[in-house]
Amino acid sequence: MIDYYRDLLQRRGWLEESLCWLVVQPLDEHLTCDDVLWRLNGGHDPEQRIVPDPVDANANADGELIFAFEGDGAWGFLDWSGIPASDDIVAALSEDCRVWLTSWNFSGQSTLLYAAGGRIRTRVDRFHFADHITEEGDPAALAGLHELLATVPRDDFTGRRAAALAFVEASTGVAIESERFDEEEGPVIILGTP
Repeated sequence: MIDYYRDLLQRRGWLEESLCWLVVQPLDEHLTCDDVLWRLNGGHDPEQRIVPDPVDANANADGELIFAFEGDGAWGFLDWSGIPASDDIVAALSEDCRVWLTSWNFSGQSTLLYAAGGRIRTRVDRFHFADHITEEGDPAALAGLHELLATVPRDDFTGRRAAALAFVEASTGVAIESERFDEEEGPVIILGTP
């Protein structure tokens, strides 16, 4: 699985520079993807749109553009801003869900966190810098992350980012489907719409 994400990051260099991958796994079977998006968008319905070239730099001129992915009973939301959803939003999303978030950006920040029951349970910062990792919360929640990171050389930043994505997929069953970035007229969601 690490190799899949390593390849994705190398082929789509813009994802390696900045990315935020948020996966929400509802505990309530009645919670829909639209409900989750409403929460993620601050209590407003986001706009769903077909964009001629979703990965074009100008495609997100109207707001934060995200791709939505579906797994078995969970949804993943990907944007390439590298700005993670705020702790308050993640905590609110996790009231009746489990939430995983990984993000990084060009300034060297990287985060992976897990939230449930309305609060962030654990957070790992700077996971792609092996010598500078900081962690707070329940280490058992992200034990699989450390096992994956241990298989990647300390200076292989692409591999360490790929390991974080592989960990989230292994935990949730939701994958980033690389073929979505090749679509013309691709479906996207615009956050920030009132």
